Amino acid sequence: MPRVRELEVFRLVLPYGRRPESILVRITDYGGMTGWGEVVDADPKTWVALEEGLAQALIGVDWEHPDELGAVPGGSAADMACWDLWARMRGVPLAHALGGTRTSLTATVRIGADRNLESLVARVNRHVCAGYAHVTLDVHPGWDIEPLRAVRQAYPVLGISVDARGAYRDVAALEALDAYTLSAIERPFAGPAGLADHADLQQRVAAPVLLEVASAAELDEAIAAGAGRALLLRPSALGSLREVRRVHDRAMRAGWDIACAGGRGTGLARAATVAAASLPGCTLPCDVAEPPRSAQIVDPPVGASGGVVAVPLTQPGLGHRIDEARVRRLAKESYSA
Repeated sequence: MPRVRELEVFRLVLPYGRRPESILVRITDYGGMTGWGEVVDADPKTWVALEEGLAQALIGVDWEHPDELGAVPGGSAADMACWDLWARMRGVPLAHALGGTRTSLTATVRIGADRNLESLVARVNRHVCAGYAHVTLDVHPGWDIEPLRAVRQAYPVLGISVDARGAYRDVAALEALDAYTLSAIERPFAGPAGLADHADLQQRVAAPVLLEVASAAELDEAIAAGAGRALLLRPSALGSLREVRRVHDRAMRAGWDIACAGGRGTGLARAATVAAASLPGCTLPCDVAEPPRSAQIVDPPVGASGGVVAVPLTQPGLGHRIDEARVRRLAKESYSA
């Protein structure tokens, strides 16, 4: 039975891009075994919630399974740490603890809008040569049909999805993209667009409309409205791995395809995304591109090789060793209890 003896919380400023922040949680049981979790781009309130409530919720508390803990203060980081500890204590990989069945995952690589078509096709070519069989192209009004046509002409059998990032309001503009044999049309609408707009688009196109939801209740509404046929499952946004499984199970029962996507961070959150992506309903390529090595605290690194992501099954828990010395070097702030 897990029983947490002590915990540490770290706030890290990561050395890449706009210097994003991650919060890491490390818990230790009375036998000296540890579990780790991460929340990426955390709200400042997350740190306060962890500082004020996590020790009271976990230290000295007996529990048989992470699901018993309910809503742990601090959301996904603390929940992930509990799952990691629980799986390590039982000597099973997190993927199996969640019910995962896959040993490897097909990966997609996201390619942002480019300055010209030749440059875009060259970038796609580099990833195809590296082994990727699927790409996700960012599109927006004014940059959609031409780049999609150029990539499809260059690679007739390449798997392609488009991510609109909520840039569209016109169903007809997105309908025109369907001629290019897409795996999915991701996050099409923004602003006041509702489920009716998504349902209208889904009725007009053969490609699955792929939605991101914040809860199982939101997914139920989307399924009832016929607002899509695919789900973007982002474990870090759902607060707990219990909720991840609930959302996965409901989407799978409805016959929806599922694509998993991970946060940036240090590699820990992506490791949990890989475990979730091993669930049987995750049929679309996953997005767990490797974070910059300057930010990685896990070994082996989390990422794709030849367009494939291995699910770590030989080590318990998250399946990666943690470079604690590096965590402490990157930590801008920390506390223990």
